[in-house]
Amino acid sequence: MSLPAKRPSRAVISIVKPSIDCGQYFIKRVIGEKVDVYAAVFADGHDVVAAEILYKHESDTQWSNARLNLSVNDDWYGSFVVEKQRFYHYKVRAWVDYALNWQSGLIKKALDGQYVQVELNDGLPLLEETLKLIPKSIDSASYDFLKSTVEYIKASDYLKSLEACTSKELKTILEKYPTRKNSVESPEYKIWVDRPKAGFSAWYEFFPRSASPEKGRHGTFKDCEALLPRIADLGFDVLYFPPIHPIGEINRKGKNNSVTSKPGEPGSPWAIGSRFGGHDAIHPELGTLEDYKNLLAKAKEYGIEIAMDLAFQCAPDHPYVKEHPEWFVIKSDGSIQYAENPPKKYQDIYPFNFECDDWQGLWNELLRVVKYWVEQGVTIFRVDNPHTKPFKFWQWLISEIHKTHSDIIFLSEAFTRPKIMHELAKLGFTQSYTYFCWRNTKAELTEYLTELTTTDQREFFRPNFWPNTPDINPWSLQGGNESLFMIRLFLAATLSSNYGIYGPVYEYGIHEPYPGKEEYLNSEKYEIYHWDWTRETRLTVLIRLINQIRKTYKSFQTTYNLTFCPVNDDHLLAYYKGDIETGEHFLMVVNLDHLNSRQGMVRPPFEKMGIPVGTHLLMQDYITGNTWTWYSEYNYVALHPNVPFHLFKISKA
Repeated sequence: MSLPAKRPSRAVISIVKPSIDCGQYFIKRVIGEKVDVYAAVFADGHDVVAAEILYKHESDTQWSNARLNLSVNDDWYGSFVVEKQRFYHYKVRAWVDYALNWQSGLIKKALDGQYVQVELNDGLPLLEETLKLIPKSIDSASYDFLKSTVEYIKASDYLKSLEACTSKELKTILEKYPTRKNSVESPEYKIWVDRPKAGFSAWYEFFPRSASPEKGRHGTFKDCEALLPRIADLGFDVLYFPPIHPIGEINRKGKNNSVTSKPGEPGSPWAIGSRFGGHDAIHPELGTLEDYKNLLAKAKEYGIEIAMDLAFQCAPDHPYVKEHPEWFVIKSDGSIQYAENPPKKYQDIYPFNFECDDWQGLWNELLRVVKYWVEQGVTIFRVDNPHTKPFKFWQWLISEIHKTHSDIIFLSEAFTRPKIMHELAKLGFTQSYTYFCWRNTKAELTEYLTELTTTDQREFFRPNFWPNTPDINPWSLQGGNESLFMIRLFLAATLSSNYGIYGPVYEYGIHEPYPGKEEYLNSEKYEIYHWDWTRETRLTVLIRLINQIRKTYKSFQTTYNLTFCPVNDDHLLAYYKGDIETGEHFLMVVNLDHLNSRQGMVRPPFEKMGIPVGTHLLMQDYITGNTWTWYSEYNYVALHPNVPFHLFKISKA
């Protein structure tokens, strides 16, 4: 190791968080969110060390700074707020602070009764250097104080010099205007900042072909327009449709995924492409492109965005198959390989071969498709099975879209192994489906939510909780118990700030399973349903209420303010959400046993709320409308399956 050309800093920055895989990937925030930064900073010996965060938006030419504060054991903490979309950069800077070190030593000697005139004189050049950094026109008070202090020392006015140099006022000035001599900086890290909907949204999914008010008629986009007031009234702000493109006619699947279809059966929307066009075309029975654009515009009037299903796969009669057979896997017999996930077979779908010789042509065409729909007004994409396509492809495609359209949201529908789901999130997917469907017990929910909200996952993985999807009829809901439907809806909507439901199926308690599978019998994926959209159930009423609460109170607009609370029953789950800015406090208690009443003693998180233990609390239940006063540290709750949860707004009695 050769001798450094420049004298190295004595300060050391050994750890900076948040950082994902040593800074290989960016962390995520939405506009207005705080970035809490931790750094391990120290130096040799006993000198005073100082540290700060440097941060800037990609459009800024100058760095802003936020001071890091020492906790214990060389742990430093600070924060800053991101205010604009797109990339921010941040890093940590540290230095031995000679001025603060001088003041610290001076105070110790003075308190020991020592005569410190020499030490006061030693500090003079440090104070004069600091004085040059103070903008007199902006901070005249600090400037005048420090100038007077310098004059006291120069005049050898011992008592006034000592009083000024050991004061808290001087320490504050020295902290505010550090010289940062011989500092060291950490590597730079990046933050991708999204619009607010990336962090807070409520999704409702239905098949547009089932939107017709007339039984037996294929639904259209105009029929969907008529349903917008209902969706808005329920409180949803994202309406998600399965694919709206032409459906393949060759090898079309029939009812219940049968290999052959009967005349008139509509097929699966995920088998994309026919003689009517491909991924940039509209299924003709739904309407025209103009109809779709009108629907997008009308939805926005109701505060709703319509998410497009992005399924990169083809039906056998997709135009790509004839025009670009090289984009698919050709078998030894000359046929094209259809999709398989043994023992499952998807004869109606041809997957792309992302390793084909013309992979660049394929990638560019798929990018063109996404850009085309963005130009038509699509702002949200729900991406089907992204884990079956190369990671680098998604990283490239999303970054290319975000270069010019940073508003675009991508939801990853990847029910797969954790590391793969995490990689997709790191590469740029805005939100991600989760394992929520299969987390049912108190232990499972507590462990999973703790993982999502307290580990590094919270920096890049935004969960979107769905209690069901067209592909997933969970074992837990197959009995059709209304209480359990209510419980799962309540958990999804109050634990996660992003959530969604496969709408009418969930709302109306459809639960009959395909024998032996987590799938729906007579699945809407393969046939057209007729819904009575005027019908309301207890679930409809609950959905409207919960969504209204979510929109009204900031506590429910983030996932990461969650605290689980002690309650002495394994079937009762209690958790707290609050917001410092608004002073809101909410406590949810859920009976996870949908068959029996449960009782227990629950402890509110007094420390988290900043309220002394034992303070009398007014507990207003937004579910029943009742109000109770709690007098103790632990308080009694009892929940029946008919109304299996409390949503308490807490205030001092």
